[in-house]
Amino acid sequence: MLTLYHAMHSTCSQKARICLFEKGLEFESRLVDLAGKEQLAPEYLKLNPNGVVPTLVHDGDPVTDSSVICEYLDEQFPQLPLSPPDALGRARMRAWLRFIDEVPTAAVRVPSFNGAFLYRFKGLDAERFKQEQADVRPLRKHFYRRMGPDGFSQADIEASVEQIARTVERMEHALDKGPWLLGERYTIADITVAPLIDRMADLGFSDIWSDGRRPRVSDWYRRMRERPAFQRAFPKGARLSDFLKVVPRAGYTGVMK
Repeated sequence: MLTLYHAMHSTCSQKARICLFEKGLEFESRLVDLAGKEQLAPEYLKLNPNGVVPTLVHDGDPVTDSSVICEYLDEQFPQLPLSPPDALGRARMRAWLRFIDEVPTAAVRVPSFNGAFLYRFKGLDAERFKQEQADVRPLRKHFYRRMGPDGFSQADIEASVEQIARTVERMEHALDKGPWLLGERYTIADITVAPLIDRMADLGFSDIWSDGRRPRVSDWYRRMRERPAFQRAFPKGARLSDFLKVVPRAGYTGVMK
């Protein structure tokens, strides 16, 4: 029995959903209301003490962190494998996963919040924001403190865009050796970065790779969007622009190189 606690527009939840659909696994869907702070409710924190989504529960046992969930699913359900068969290949995939978690996953949150979620904090002064929004979060306390009720600074946005651009450059180089990040084999590395690229496109940053700038990434993204599992993981409401008034380019006013 698989149960996924997730949110439609959460990029990390999207990673887990793509993996589940790629492997053809049935699961019970439990949507978590992030705006209502259901992820911070005591009963949810018992499953995931980080207070974030997604959480996978398999036969009563919780598994947290989207990349860990994807690897767990691949090990538990080895049919239709999404990892390389050899140790070196798996090491290279895991190196991608660590990079994706540390760099673009964190970077995408900055324009996402600036571009879509600041309305939630309208009217809060700095102290109320700190008490009601930042300090109640086990994992993202300092992220929220840095953001504040008025959003991230221009410098923060520019740093995040630079990190995404560097990610795309690394992808472009890797894709020279095959249609996927690890060559001929489609893996969890492709799955975990795909929602981040999609989010940046949704926020108006696709010119990082489009218009001939990164042709291999453009082709990779097109093929990702054509995969049935990707399409199932992105129903209506899964993108910020589906239900929020997204600020174009998430407040970024610089010039894209």
